[in-house]
Amino acid sequence: MNKSVTAKSPYSRPKGAKEAEADDMNIVAQLSAQASRSLSEGASHIVRADEVSDDDAQERSLRPKSLKEFQGQSAIKENLSVFVNAARDRKEALDHLFLIGPPGLGKTTLAQITAAELGVEFKVTSAPALDKPKDLAGILSTITERTVFFIDEIHRLKPAIEEMLYIAMEDFELDWVIGQGAAARTVRIPIPRFTLVGATTKAGMVSSPLISRFGIVQRFNFYTNEELASIIRRSASILSVTADEDASMLMASCSRGTPRIANRILRRMRDFAQVAGSPVITRKIVEDGLARLGIDSLGLERYDREILSSIINNFSGGPVGAETLAISIGESQDTLEDYYEPYLIQCGLLQRTPRGRVVTERAYKHLGIEKRGGGDEDQRLLF
Repeated sequence: MNKSVTAKSPYSRPKGAKEAEADDMNIVAQLSAQASRSLSEGASHIVRADEVSDDDAQERSLRPKSLKEFQGQSAIKENLSVFVNAARDRKEALDHLFLIGPPGLGKTTLAQITAAELGVEFKVTSAPALDKPKDLAGILSTITERTVFFIDEIHRLKPAIEEMLYIAMEDFELDWVIGQGAAARTVRIPIPRFTLVGATTKAGMVSSPLISRFGIVQRFNFYTNEELASIIRRSASILSVTADEDASMLMASCSRGTPRIANRILRRMRDFAQVAGSPVITRKIVEDGLARLGIDSLGLERYDREILSSIINNFSGGPVGAETLAISIGESQDTLEDYYEPYLIQCGLLQRTPRGRVVTERAYKHLGIEKRGGGDEDQRLLF
């Protein structure tokens, strides 16, 4: 019987120590060459953060381009304006900036504005996209002097990448290990001085050594209805539509204190007004549109109300565990805890207790449900 013989590819042969070291040396040489080019290029190849690309032009057009256009967060703006102006006058890189806050409040936008105000290059990535140390090394070796490097969801960085970032943030050098085993040695590659802007929605998950390396720490707060109404009016002018004052305030009150949601609601109301043949977004159009979208006066959507109704109808108002509640509404526990519960707690409709989730009196009133008597409920919970 003839036996077929398969030729082995040379690429399938395991690498020896010398070959591995040669590969590492090649990588170091490439990184060094890239870093040298970046250091020598300076500001001649600047990519302005305030230039809007063709991709998703409508969404980008709603983002403010300067601190003056940025609505709300007055304390953050005032402090950051001082730091940016001082760094720009000294022609130095801004100190590393750490932005904390819920999603949709403008962390990415403020990072872009920072780069635009400094007049420097803006590079952006997210922590999950940095899979290996060479990914971070590849980015840092190509940046120019004073570049603003933005990492979104920085709490999801892998430990090996985070440790490489420590040295890059403090000493502006990259640590690279060449060789294997006893022959391994470390090479440090200089990189341009840059500004790292880290953004996170979960500050508690960021390690203390990383937080301590940020010179500027700013925490975002939810926006007031007046601030959101101002954002809606600005966005409406960019979208070439007109919104009444009452309509703007109604949209603002349903936006969960978040500009991203406010702009999303505005775009949907623009659609309803256009189909209705109205040149102006009126309060009546907004009321009808919100009803069709299932959004009530507090900004609660269908799943928000289902969570409260499930606790009231299925668990006698609580307490109920997060896992049980998530199963009852068909959602994951992470989604329940990270997306739905924070706003319900902020509105005073839900409470977290040691025994589980409990709805409040305000939740009964908002849903129009009469609270049933529970004289022996406390005793029942003991068993």
